[in-house]
This record gives sequence, structure tokens and C-alpha cells, in this order.
Amino acid sequence: MPFSDDVRARLDADAAQIISKYPRPRSALLPVLHLVQSEEGFVSTDGIAYCAEKFGLTETDVTAVLSFYTMYKRRPVGDYHVGVCTNTLCAIMGGDQIFAELCDHLGVGNDETTPDGKIILEHVECNAACDYAPVVMVNWEFFDNMTPQSARQLVDDLRAGNQVHPARGPSRLCTWREASRILAGFNDGQATNGPTAGPASLVGLKIAEENSWTAPAPHSTSGDAEALAGAGDTVGSGPPGSGVSPADAANPMPGQAPGPGAAPEAGRSPRPGPGTSTGKEPQ
Repeated sequence: MPFSDDVRARLDADAAQIISKYPRPRSALLPVLHLVQSEEGFVSTDGIAYCAEKFGLTETDVTAVLSFYTMYKRRPVGDYHVGVCTNTLCAIMGGDQIFAELCDHLGVGNDETTPDGKIILEHVECNAACDYAPVVMVNWEFFDNMTPQSARQLVDDLRAGNQVHPARGPSRLCTWREASRILAGFNDGQATNGPTAGPASLVGLKIAEENSWTAPAPHSTSGDAEALAGAGDTVGSGPPGSGVSPADAANPMPGQAPGPGAAPEAGRSPRPGPGTSTGKEPQ
């Protein structure tokens, strides 16, 4: 059914605030779709019509965008979107098994909602948390190092209304509609709460600090340029502007002619075999 006057007035005020952030109003279509979804829990035909009217688009134009992104839903979904990562690393670490067991436990398939309206289950692509694989996300908050047992307990707690805490980030888990409003650009005040990175993500930083490593300067100095130029002399790099990298020039693919400046042994393994001269005196 069409939006009520109260709902439309609220959407208009929020949409105007979103659109004001963009130099071209049409660029605000994605966050306004999230805004509509935060109102209904999904994007209905009325939501599509609202967006089309707001941006001077056809409903077909809006639907084309809406149907491209899986974060928008076309039918009512659960209060908690449970996304199980089944991309390569999570899958081999147990993500596929977690998803299969949750389907059986909840009695739903992919992108389906439980009869009580609490959970929508979906297998999702990489969530950029491979160091904590396998990962499950609930309304886009992380639950790390999951197992089939902990995943079943998680959805049981969500359905029972028990307090659930993400592994990182805010301590309070928002609902699907609240998450959609956040994605529309209206923060809930929890953006800086809780740890955003755990020990596994910070290993590289820890090693760098222990070894006093620092990042290179943002702009190369003349000394850096000279060092880089000198380094090319030892590997037979191609001439400037040749488009040939030092590695490719020194070690062309089998059957490929050596690049300009290639070393005499080009095309062979860079590891010298027994009794093979490297062209350098022992250190």
C-alpha cells in the first residue's frame, strides 16, 4: 500500500538530507534505497515508485539498480540477516558446513526467512575478514572463528531474544531495519565502539613495531630514484619506457625472446644450480 502521509513526510526529510551531500542528486539513489528499506524492511513497489519520483527516473531504472545489489531485498525479511561467508578461505575452513547445517537447523534455504520472521539466512561472498575464517555476519556485524555449533547457538539466541555481542565493533547488535538506516547515512552512535581490529589483523603491525619498520616517505627523493635505477643494473632491466619489467627482461617465458638487456642465462630459473656462476664474486 502507498506510504502514509506521516511516512512520506519522514522519508522526504531524510531523503533531502541525503541528496544534499551529492553534487548530482541521482548519485544518492543507493542510500535512498537503503532509507526506504529501513522503513519497510525491504523495498516494495511503492518504495520503487517513491525513488523513481524523487530522482526523475522510471521505475524500470530503479528496479535495474535494486535488482543488481543483493543488500536490497524485494520481499519482507527477518529481523536478523545471517550471512555465512562461503568464499574460498571461509569455505575450506568450514563455511560450507556451517551454511549447510544452519539450513537444516532453521529449515530454510538460501535467502529465505524463518516462519517466525526472525532470521533470513544467506550465503555471502568475501567479507574481508579472512584472518578470522570462517566468518558469519549478522546485519553486517562480525562473528569470527565460527563453528557449526557456535553458529547454531547464535541463531537460537537471536530467535529467543537473548543478548548477542559481535566479535568486534559495537556491543549492541542492531536490527535489519536499523542497519539499513545506518547504510543510508544515519549513524547510530556506535561507529567507534568496541575493537575494530583483533590480534590476528594486527600481527603485521606488531612485527613492524618490533623491528622498527616504518612506511616509506610519500614522495620519492632523488636518492630513492638513484637507488631504484642502480638496482635495475643487476637484473638486466629493459630501457626506460620499454614497458619491460626487470623480472620479465631477465627471465622471459619459455619460447619468448629475451628482453633488452637480458642476462646471458635469461629464461632459466633464477636459482643457480650446482657449479653455476652467478656472475658475482662470493661475499
